[in-house]
Amino acid sequence: MRLGRLGHPERELPVAIVDERTYDLRSVTNDIDPELFELGGFDLVERAIRDGAVVEYREPFGPRSPRIGAPLSQPTALICIGMNYAVHAVESGSAPPSELVLFFKHPHTIVGSNYAVLVRPRSEKTDWKVELTVIGGRRARYLNSEAEAVTHVAGFAISNDVSERKNQLETAGGQWNKGKSSETFNPFGHWIISATSIDHSDDLRIQSWVNGQPRQDSNTSDLIFRIGAIIQQLINVMVLEPGDVINTGTPQGVALSGRFPFLRAGDVVECEIEGPGPQRQVVENGWSDE
Repeated sequence: MRLGRLGHPERELPVAIVDERTYDLRSVTNDIDPELFELGGFDLVERAIRDGAVVEYREPFGPRSPRIGAPLSQPTALICIGMNYAVHAVESGSAPPSELVLFFKHPHTIVGSNYAVLVRPRSEKTDWKVELTVIGGRRARYLNSEAEAVTHVAGFAISNDVSERKNQLETAGGQWNKGKSSETFNPFGHWIISATSIDHSDDLRIQSWVNGQPRQDSNTSDLIFRIGAIIQQLINVMVLEPGDVINTGTPQGVALSGRFPFLRAGDVVECEIEGPGPQRQVVENGWSDE
């Protein structure tokens, strides 16, 4: 099952897609939001479809349609894991970490998967980062078992953790948020897919392209801290709430490596993960030249 939001900004329609049928979920929820996951998430939606409590949505749409919004509204937390692929850590000039590297992005950075990425004024080093994203399903705290921790995962999605590297690393003042929290810096979706629809979240191909040229091509099997370890370690230092979003790290192949140019207005970034699917953004200037 896939959950998503269709329609104009601030007026999106919550939908579920099952066996290529799209269902209008307004009879069971006002939105795809943390409250829906607190009330049961995918299980609640599955029961509603089985009981005939929702109707089909029949208006046609396509995977590149601008009418597809971010698949989750108003998450309370956007949690990120840094340097979680060993080769990416090395290309970034760091040793692979022995402890989980944790930082946060402002949830307002989240936009739909095919929205424009807006480059900051005077930006010199805007970078792309395809990441497997986890959505929290149940409140979790102080669990010692990775196996138990993963039962608190509702689903998975794809994100592009766009980063301005000069602000992140050169003028950061000791933390990364300056390079991470600009508007549009977390394209997300199209969809959230249920955790039960993926047999092995630790074995998914993950790729990106810029202007049609390959950039990243790896597999989530290369994660240093896999999904169970990430969740288990997180919930021993913080509480995971329903609808929390976790970006789990990016593989090698980013501009910070020095092998590729940083992003400029007019560039096209495409990302794809086996299961969650593709996304695409056009890079634009975030200011007017007038």
